[in-house]
Amino acid sequence: MARTGAQRIVGLTGSMQAVFPHINPEGYTPHPLHSQERIWPETNCYVDLWIEVLAAQNLPPEAMLGFTLNQDFEGDQFTFFKVPLEDLETLYDIRVGELAIFDRVESHIAAQIARGRLCLVEMDSYFMPDTQGVGYHSEHGKTTVAINRMDTESRSLEYFHNGSFFRLTGDDFDGLFQRHLTDEDIAFLPYTEFAKFPDGKTDSAAIREKALRLLPAHFARRPAQNPIRAFIEVFPQQAEAVAERPFAFFHKYAFNTMRQLGANFELAASHLTWLRPDEAFATAAEHAVRIAEVAKATQFQLARAVTRKRFDPLAAALIPAADAWDHMMEALGRELGAPADRTVVSESREDA
Repeated sequence: MARTGAQRIVGLTGSMQAVFPHINPEGYTPHPLHSQERIWPETNCYVDLWIEVLAAQNLPPEAMLGFTLNQDFEGDQFTFFKVPLEDLETLYDIRVGELAIFDRVESHIAAQIARGRLCLVEMDSYFMPDTQGVGYHSEHGKTTVAINRMDTESRSLEYFHNGSFFRLTGDDFDGLFQRHLTDEDIAFLPYTEFAKFPDGKTDSAAIREKALRLLPAHFARRPAQNPIRAFIEVFPQQAEAVAERPFAFFHKYAFNTMRQLGANFELAASHLTWLRPDEAFATAAEHAVRIAEVAKATQFQLARAVTRKRFDPLAAALIPAADAWDHMMEALGRELGAPADRTVVSESREDA
């Protein structure tokens, strides 16, 4: 027997409400940061959905990307980069917090949509049609979506995910929300955030000025040592271990190394170019693009190495990217007048 208590506790509704009523999956145009002409058209689920959520409000997502300067090599992967929540508040006056889940997930989502709040929910990509060919009905995987519309009666959901905006219905809706479970079953309760948006409009020029004031703080938090050189030291050994696993594991490894590295720095280049259209950061942006290009080429070399069991050439493949990281940080340091000891020279976030 399906659980029904949620209707009494948090007000489950079947009406098709929306946080942003003006958008629909049909005819939806992704932001240029997700153009297929880019080196890395998609980055990771969290940053990608924020790009589209901000664009849906006519806000510049390029402004939030200063955090890309902080990416490090974490020993087994490159940082899964995410926009800091305090930056979203500083730049756009968007406040994000954790939403406690103690009842049916869809009930909480319905309550928040009714209040104009967007829920960011960890979901199982097995039930998401936009992952066709990757995870849809073939592999269970964790990913984050932002839910704009939901109708529990018609079992319909519209959501931001990766580089676009999608709809799912029917059995996939039931699967996402584990609607086959009863009150006696132990359900998986996903980590969920909810975003509160300001009532008024935010001035784009003011956003740019705030982003410029945040940049030195992000620069000061860059890794103390070149993260790409740190990765080079273990890359061939990691690739050799990957080759011993089923080939499907290759895609997971490549996502968390080459894609996170390359996509991160392509976004960094977009951020710098947007920040200073007068080309003050042009040199640093060019080096960031170089990192993205080398990472993409190395991903293809990695696939060949895993197939052919030849791993030694992989270390040399990333040297141009490591050099570009050094040159990028040197160029930024000159423009920002940043000291060598990486002392924070920006205003505080409260003043930004």
